[in-house]
Order: sequence, then structure tokens, then C-alpha cells
Amino acid sequence: MQSTSIECRVGCGACCIVVSIKGPIPGMPDGKPAGIPCIHLTEDYLCSLFNSPDRPQVCSSLQPMKDMCGETNEEAFQILSVMEVLTDPYRK
Repeated sequence: MQSTSIECRVGCGACCIVVSIKGPIPGMPDGKPAGIPCIHLTEDYLCSLFNSPDRPQVCSSLQPMKDMCGETNEEAFQILSVMEVLTDPYRK
């Protein structure tokens, strides 16, 4: 099943909160744990590094897709939470 690319929803930020980042990012040398907001997430849920060369490749490569973001911000949090658990290499 192929997912369709979509625009980020205003005020969501799910991928900047739910998803873990295993490698270092500016200001977070040990990466970002799942469920913790990235320090670059602004009060209006935008990325302060979005157009910066310092934006991590992992973030740049993550594109909003209907299968990942669902229909609502709440659905995005649910879907990404499940994906985070299922892709955890230490999951038992």
C-alpha cells in the first residue's frame, strides 16, 4: 500500500515529540528519547531548525504521509507511538 504525501498540520508536532532520535542533534548530543519534545520545537509546534543546515538528516528525511499522520493530530500521535514501539531495536 502506497501512502500519499501530505502537508504538515499546523499545531501538530507529533514527529518532533513521539519519535526518538538515536544520534546526536544540535543541543541534544545523546539524541532525543521518544515522548520528549525536541528542544527545537517552538511554542507553535514548528521546527526552529527547519531551513537550517544544522537540521538533522533524520528529520529532513521524515516526510509527512497520510499513513503516518492520519486525519488528526491525535491520530498522528497514536500512529507514531505504535511505529516507535514496533521499530525499537531493543523491543522484546
